[in-house]
Amino acid sequence: MSYFVYMLKSLGKESVTYVGYTNDLNKRINLHNKNKGAKFTRGRKWKLIYKEKYGSKKEAISREYYIKNNRTLRNKIKNENFNTITL
Repeated sequence: MSYFVYMLKSLGKESVTYVGYTNDLNKRINLHNKNKGAKFTRGRKWKLIYKEKYGSKKEAISREYYIKNNRTLRNKIKNENFNTITL
């Protein structure tokens, strides 16, 4: 089974990011946009701006943790729309 680490960017005036992991990327993004995702994501609309694919849950969790805690990398991805994806 494949797992994805992803970054979402909020749409609207205040641009914030959210990093997570999942094994079903489309379903997870739809949940975020229907206010059924993580508590932080509720009340906003989101756009997928980055994703990485991993072969194990352990690898995905480790990478998610790294990206969440590396503000420089998060800002680079956010500002450059590195590997932008549209669903």
